[in-house]
Amino acid sequence: MKRKNHSRRQVMGTLLGATTATLMPPAFAQEADSLGEMEIVDTHTHFFDPTRPQGVPWPQPGTQLYRKVMPSDWKALANPLGIYQTVVVEASKWVEDNQWILELAEREKSIVGFVGNLDPGTPEFGDQLKRFAANPVFRGIRVGGSRLIKGVEEPEFVAGIKRLVDRDLSLDVNGGPDLLMAVDKLAVKVPELRIVVDHVGGAGDAAKPSSAWKEGIKASARHPKVWCKVSGLVEGPGGGKGNAPKDAGYYAPVLDMVWHAFGEDRLVFGSNWPVSDRGALFDVVVGLVRQYFEGKGKTAARKYFSDNGKAVYKWIDRS
Repeated sequence: MKRKNHSRRQVMGTLLGATTATLMPPAFAQEADSLGEMEIVDTHTHFFDPTRPQGVPWPQPGTQLYRKVMPSDWKALANPLGIYQTVVVEASKWVEDNQWILELAEREKSIVGFVGNLDPGTPEFGDQLKRFAANPVFRGIRVGGSRLIKGVEEPEFVAGIKRLVDRDLSLDVNGGPDLLMAVDKLAVKVPELRIVVDHVGGAGDAAKPSSAWKEGIKASARHPKVWCKVSGLVEGPGGGKGNAPKDAGYYAPVLDMVWHAFGEDRLVFGSNWPVSDRGALFDVVVGLVRQYFEGKGKTAARKYFSDNGKAVYKWIDRS
């Protein structure tokens, strides 16, 4: 994979330029400059094309997101920041759209992994999983919070989940704080399963997380094979108008909580682009977490931006 040669100062200058200058005080700038070049893998992007003959089930027409969003669009934003690889997460409930992303990955080597959409509780799940998992880019599936809450009590669903373990695949979960207790239950029933809690468990406005979220984070984090994806931070505050706070300190109540709960080995970076545009521009999204995690030191930052994602998704190098 051909990468542009950006110096550390060029990347940081782009990442935390005039529009985000409040993110990095002088003391931090000196520390960050001493950390050297760092690999960053974005483990949460979505790609879709409403112009296809069949259209898309999501997003809905007339919304901000209803447009063609492809890897080239992401690369235009990510590459100048030194980010060249991504794990794509499903954005469609249609089974054949799993194949659409895998075919897209054949052309786009920046895609190192794909988290698809299949229902573990259906009779077809076994055959579907066998089909898509034959492609090494396919790294697991994602289920929504309501489906997980119901499914964890269903023997058929849990049996399907165990098929992921058999194929060394992971499970992403997405939803509000109520899903976290379901994660706790599932991790007890299938302790070998690698689980990724997306979007910090649906914390909402990071400045004022609920008590239910805090308890759920503690419950899910007690399991060694549950990871937390630090994404979705900027979408909570600001009413979805793209004006989320640019000061990393605003998000400290959530960031500090997941840091203490999961530690440096089980937190993963993901932008949630293009959904993140509802909260802030891509460079702001990256800059916020870069400030926080580089403040934890070089080792913690490297784990968060790359190593932990590799540990949970086990993607292959396609460069």
